[in-house]
Order: sequence, then structure tokens, then C-alpha cells
Amino acid sequence: MPEVFIDGKRFEYEGEQRLLQFILDNGMEIPFFCYHPSMSAPANCRQCMVKIGQPKKDRETGEFELDENGERKIVWFPKLQTACNTMIADGMVVLTQETDELVERAQKDTLEFILANHPLDCPICDQAGECPLQIQTYKYGPEGSRFEVKKVHKPKRVQLGPRVILDAERCINCTRCVRFTDEISKSHQLTIMQRGDKNYPVTAPGREFDDAYSLNTVDICPVGALTSADFRFKARVWEMNQTPSIDISNGKGCNIDLWTRDNLILRITPRYNEAVNDHWMPDIGREAYKLFNENRVQRPAQKLDDEQINSSWNNAFETLAEKIESTDKKEILFIGSPHASVEENYSLMTLANLLGAKTPVFTTNIIEGYGDGFLLDDDQAPNTNGCRLLGLEEKDAKSLKKEVKSAKLIVLLNDNLIDREVLEAGDLNDKFVAVFATNRTETSKVANILIPVTTAAEHAASYVNVDKRIQRTFPAKETKYTDRRLDIEMSEGRLDRYGTSFDNWVTEDNKVDCIPFWNFVSQLGERLGLKIELRNGREILDEISNKIPAFSGVSYEEMDVQSGISLGGKKETVKS
Repeated sequence: MPEVFIDGKRFEYEGEQRLLQFILDNGMEIPFFCYHPSMSAPANCRQCMVKIGQPKKDRETGEFELDENGERKIVWFPKLQTACNTMIADGMVVLTQETDELVERAQKDTLEFILANHPLDCPICDQAGECPLQIQTYKYGPEGSRFEVKKVHKPKRVQLGPRVILDAERCINCTRCVRFTDEISKSHQLTIMQRGDKNYPVTAPGREFDDAYSLNTVDICPVGALTSADFRFKARVWEMNQTPSIDISNGKGCNIDLWTRDNLILRITPRYNEAVNDHWMPDIGREAYKLFNENRVQRPAQKLDDEQINSSWNNAFETLAEKIESTDKKEILFIGSPHASVEENYSLMTLANLLGAKTPVFTTNIIEGYGDGFLLDDDQAPNTNGCRLLGLEEKDAKSLKKEVKSAKLIVLLNDNLIDREVLEAGDLNDKFVAVFATNRTETSKVANILIPVTTAAEHAASYVNVDKRIQRTFPAKETKYTDRRLDIEMSEGRLDRYGTSFDNWVTEDNKVDCIPFWNFVSQLGERLGLKIELRNGREILDEISNKIPAFSGVSYEEMDVQSGISLGGKKETVKS
């Protein structure tokens, strides 16, 4: 098998591999800025310099030539090489900054040149705390600057597009952003203008950077040159708690991180998953933080004289229970939702089955032509395939209206059917409508009883994407009834550990008065004399995997280990 020697250690490898990526994959470190594993390697920054040589072979025998110590003679390249665009070769010998003084000095000198015109405004830069330039300067850079001349000035606070702002003085010309628009999103909206120490990325005259994936350039910028217009100056990275999750704004189910401070989601960034979204996500998915924070349903509400009045949880349980008891089970319609999780829809099915009612129905949320063949799909819901695999009955708008017409009691699980014009408000006249919702919408307004339930940011639950891959969320926000320190699914951040009730960043106002849907179903079942024990998402999925063949072998543990589990089959053709 081919071999390579790095800092005196022998490694075996297969196929063609870039030296820098191979070093990183084997737990070693080399500083770099312009390289990204999913894009081309132009070697712009020159930061990943290493010393490379090849063992010398006898031309006649083909054997390695040995020195007086019996070691292979190495023929070193005359100059240092960039590791990012160097392909590994059999027998190659590599020395990094860890073992070679020349390499260490070269990296330090390169950083000194990069910093020559950098504004050094870390205290006010959004990238501070997660800035590769900042981190690598501490690790590999000079202790101070020898440049006492005036720095080059460039445009600042340039609105490249609706979501991205440029500070050209911070740019180190790594070209990651330009390569992203050329190679990944293929919008070709960015390019580098000017020359030498005066260049920076821009759009063409009269054009704006409105790429559907524009904020990925903010993620991959190794400095604070590109910042998010939405998140700019809102929080420091060390103030926020980072929680893995999945994007619920689309059927693709991109892996994401939720960034929380004081129980508010302040930003959403992509999380690497080679099988789903690589390193990227669409901009529209990042706006889901508004869904988690704003216009939330707080406390149950009951309609009296055509006006929804805040009520109590006890009244919500009792009112719905009495309505179920007094209604013929054949006239109760349970409507599931492709926007709700596997566990929530299963809880709805459990309630319907034990009551002897009809199997819950659902309708897809498809916008034909919306998808782009990349990370945006025509399917606007994160769990359409989950509803199908559970066995909910799929209905189109016409069929659903027919079902609604013959029902007297409608229990709707978190689907904005009126907002997306599947139903009209008039279709629900003379019906008793119980709506379980996360946010106030046109659909929630028609509810006779409105019950707040948790979002994907407040519970651990699973969703099956358009490719039939089941993935799960972790709770990132507390509710009025949960505590980060007691919930094993939640992680603690710095402020959670050290904050007190007297700190101005810790308030109770941002905790929503809501509960998981399955908890409501369990308590409602107890009131109705039904045996329903649905305590948390983890236990519910275990029950599902034991009862429904499509989910056999699926568990939270396996999803965590495998970054999601494929449930087999090709992507289904979604119905409008």
C-alpha cells in the first residue's frame, strides 16, 4: 500500500488525496485560510507551507539509496510547497511547522504580511471568537507588528445584497466567497476587483448579491469581511449556546446548528453532513429563527363570542375531552401534519386509534418549480415521508375539504392549512376546531380552542426528509416547564453555567408557555380513561421502531452515530 511520512510518522493511504486534507483527517494541524474541502484549491494565502521531499532511488536497481545511517536519502524540493494543492505521492516525506524551523518561520512571515493591512479591529468584529485569522495569529503569527506605515483603506459597510455586508478592509483575498458562487451555487455573482493590496470581492455594477445561498459566504469567510445583515452586532459567539438540529423549512432537511442566547435563537448556520447538505444550507432556512422566537402562541386560548381569550391548561384538557366525549367518533377528523415530527404524528395516530376514530389524514405542502436541484426542494415540509411511513392517509385539497365538511370536531396538528390555501376559513364554520400550533397564523385564528405546542427548537424529535433519511433535532430553547440543567437532551452554554437571575442576559420572558404535543395527548388520554404513555421523543421513537416495520432498528442513538439513517427507497414523486 502507498505510504507517506509526515513529521517522522508513517501513514498509509488510498487513492488521490490532497496533502493538507490528509494531514487534517489524521488529527494533525497546519494553518490555512483559502482552502476549503468542498472547493478548488488555488493556494492564494500561502499559509499552509510545508517542506516536501521524495526518497532517492537507484536508476538501475530501483532500490532506495541509503545514507551512512541506513536511512533513505531524501531529495528535497528546492522551495517550500503549499499543502492544500499538493497531491500525496508514494514515499513522500513531509515536514510541517512542528518539526522544521524554516516552515515555522515561513508561516509566521506569511501571517505578518497578511496582517500588514488588516485593521486589527477584533474587539468590534463579528467574527471575533471564531475567526481563523485571529486564532492562527495567536498560534503561529508574530508577537508584534513591524509595520508602522499607514494601512491601506478600502470600502466599509458595503451592502452587497439583502443579506450580506462587506468590510473590504478585513478581506485577505482568500477568494472563498468567489469560488463558492462559481463552483457551488453557480450564480457567479461575486468577483475580485482592483489589484495587489487594494483588491476585494464585489458584484458587477448595478447587480446585487441575491444568491439563494449567499450567507454561506459569511460562514466560510476566514475573517470578518463578510457579515450577516440580520445577525450583525447581535451577539458574540462565546455568549451563545450551539445546538445541533435540522432545517424544518424545507423537505431536504439540511443539518444545522442553532445558536441560542437568553433562550432566543439568534442565528442558524449549516452543519456538515456529507449525505445531505455537505457544508451548505439555503438562506431561507436561516430565517426559521423568527419562527422559533416571534409571534408564538402562549398559553391555551378559547374562543368566546368570536374572540380568543387566554385560558388555563386545565380548562384546555377539560374542554377538548368533553367535546371528544360528546361527539360521535365517526364525526371526529384528526389532521396530521408534514410540518410536525414523526413522534407528534404518531401521538395523534395513537389518540385516534384508541378512540376508535378514523385514521388521521394529512396533505402535502408542495410548490411546483420551487426546487433548484440542490438544497431547495418543491416539498416545503420537513416530514412528508414520515407521515407516509407512519400510515397517515394522504389527501389532496379537494379530498380534505370533503372530509372537513362531514366532520363536527376537527383536531388539527400544527399545519397552516388556511394560510397555504388548502382550506378556507368558511370551510370550518359550524365546526368545533382544536388547533395545536406553535405560531399565530390565519389558521390559528379560527380555532375554538388553541393549544400551544413546542417547536423543533424546543423538543427532541425526528423527521424523514425527501430522500427518506430520518434525522432528529435537539432542544435548544427552554420552555416554562423545562430546565436546561435537568434535560439530558440539552447542552449547557457558558451563560447557562455562570449566569444568575440578576444578570441582564437571563430573563424568564423568553420562555414560551407551551408543552410537547405528546405530553398533551398523554394527559388528555388520562382524562378520557385511555392508556397513553408518551413521555418523550426518545421513548416514542423506540415504540415506533418496534411497531412499524418502516422504522425498524431506528433509534436516537443510531441517528446520532450515523448522522441520520436512510429508510431505503428512492425519493418519492410528491403530489401537489
